[in-house]
Amino acid sequence: MRFDLDPNTPQFSYKLLTACVTPRPIAWVSSFGTNGVINVAPYSFFNAMGHTPPTVAIGILADPDKGWKDTARNILDTGEFVVNLVPETLAKEMNTTCMNAPDDVSELEIAGLQSAASTHIKPPRIANAPVSFECKTHTVVTTGPQQAIVIGQVHAIHIADQFVLDAQKGYIDTPALGLVGRMHGAGWYTRTGDMFQLDRPDYATWKTEN
Repeated sequence: MRFDLDPNTPQFSYKLLTACVTPRPIAWVSSFGTNGVINVAPYSFFNAMGHTPPTVAIGILADPDKGWKDTARNILDTGEFVVNLVPETLAKEMNTTCMNAPDDVSELEIAGLQSAASTHIKPPRIANAPVSFECKTHTVVTTGPQQAIVIGQVHAIHIADQFVLDAQKGYIDTPALGLVGRMHGAGWYTRTGDMFQLDRPDYATWKTEN
């Protein structure tokens, strides 16, 4: 069946996209508001986009009536944010930070989380997150009246010591991070522990064998 997407029914498009594009990594973003409040919120329209320079992209959405949510507004206003990654051990706390708290209330405190100072930017990291990316806004691409893509340049990556196998070579124990991803529909997530490996094919070898 083909679905021709109608700009007048954005929620239907959202359902199809999120049902099919899975699993999605979660950017658990911490930011500072101009009022000095630390905001924390998860975003699943997120991924790494390159390494020269190292960049990540986050899709931010606005409410048609209320406008940008706190974290999105903070990113647009200050140009600084931290992308923390979500392990299963913090899934409950991550979910708590989804709530629609007033802009003068910190989701960090509601979820009982501790902050840790960043090195290059003002917004703090989530202390217990296994990985945190310190980001400054590189580019903002407006893709619609209520949405934009924020491309952030990563200036530092914090990785908990127990997951670093070889710091000089950049070897990380990725499976041990225990990260979760976003799935379809409301409230569905996935673990990332079930993996398989495929070797990248070489054309010359393939041609010889075939």
